Amino acid sequence: MRPPTHILVVNGVKVRRPVFVVAAPHSGADLLGRALKRSPGFHVTMGRGPVARVVYAFARRPSIARSGGAPQVLRDVLAEAWQVVPAACAECTTACREAGGIVGAGPCVGPGTLSRFGDASPDLLYSAPVLLRAFPDARLIQIIRDGRDVVADMLADPACMTWVKPHMLSEDAEFPNPFLGVRSAEHRERWAGMPPAGKCALRWRGAVRLSAALRRELPGEHLLTLRYEDIVASPGEAIDAVSSFLEAKISTIALYGTTIPRPGSWRRRLSAEDAELVEKVAREELARLGYR
Repeated sequence: MRPPTHILVVNGVKVRRPVFVVAAPHSGADLLGRALKRSPGFHVTMGRGPVARVVYAFARRPSIARSGGAPQVLRDVLAEAWQVVPAACAECTTACREAGGIVGAGPCVGPGTLSRFGDASPDLLYSAPVLLRAFPDARLIQIIRDGRDVVADMLADPACMTWVKPHMLSEDAEFPNPFLGVRSAEHRERWAGMPPAGKCALRWRGAVRLSAALRRELPGEHLLTLRYEDIVASPGEAIDAVSSFLEAKISTIALYGTTIPRPGSWRRRLSAEDAELVEKVAREELARLGYR
């Protein structure tokens, strides 16, 4: 049965084929979000507080995401984030403001130029099933990156490290828990005693398994998969693929000149012990994805 169609109008524009960039932490969602934000007609948000709170609630408690009201909650919070009003960008994260080239309060886009909406918030991957229920015509772009490089970046990010503290896997946690990468309650104590690099590896492993499920379930017109390494090595080719997928002209300029970690930098950023642990935890996924 075809999902019911919900017409969402933002700033007088019907939301059609919204674009969502999904990925594990530090896998390049912000990089592609920057390119989309700077493309004509696109209004793409990244990490808006209300959106982040909903995304994290769905990620940590999958039963909430499966509830009948979840799609409406996500539509409402995204509709609010996409509103173009004076000083709207003052509520955005620093990364979002920088990606949009904002000076002052904004807004980053003029309402008269809008034709497409999207979001590239961190951890939106865990809300993918809800997004597809909320927006049956959505276009998802998922980015895959070497888990060892991801872990190196996560270890250097205080915001990411707040999620790997023992109390995050509380007694009322649901299992399997793809957000923290823990399969069952039996592994709770093992996770709590694991070094931070191992917890980050579990989180990456859980995320790429969700990505693999999306590839199996979604037709090609709804999902595009990119590798971070290819985006960095050949920005033009990556943007051509995105432009073709979205049937829109996407800016390539935003991908050039940005200071980002180069592929393989984990070799100098991870200790030998951390690298060994990551490869032990995520060996199967690293091999399946071709990261040797």
